[in-house]
Amino acid sequence: EFYTIEEGHRRDVVGEKEFIQLSALNMNEGHTFKPHQHIWKPGEEQCIAQESWVVIKGSVKVIMYDLDDTIVETPILYPGDCSMTFQGGHNYEILEEDTIVYEYKTGPYKGVENDKEFLNEA
Repeated sequence: EFYTIEEGHRRDVVGEKEFIQLSALNMNEGHTFKPHQHIWKPGEEQCIAQESWVVIKGSVKVIMYDLDDTIVETPILYPGDCSMTFQGGHNYEILEEDTIVYEYKTGPYKGVENDKEFLNEA
């Protein structure tokens, strides 16, 4: 979904309780922020890896699954687009040679056996 943002404004795309946060900002040249660093906070005992892909070059078909493993959406992402998975499943089909994406997800990564449950493909 495309978000229109007025100049100089911020739109939070993701709810504040999700593990991955995403906001879209529209800023002009020379805009700056107060210098800062983020602080360590106590973590949850149980958490799920949440993942986001940002397409830099090329295109990607995203297959998004509901909690019962049914496909709910299959958008195509182009440069500048992103996907976010909070629960449910996902798969990606690369549609062009030399496609580049940035993948962001919560960590730490403790190996595939502690990170993923593979879905049955039809």
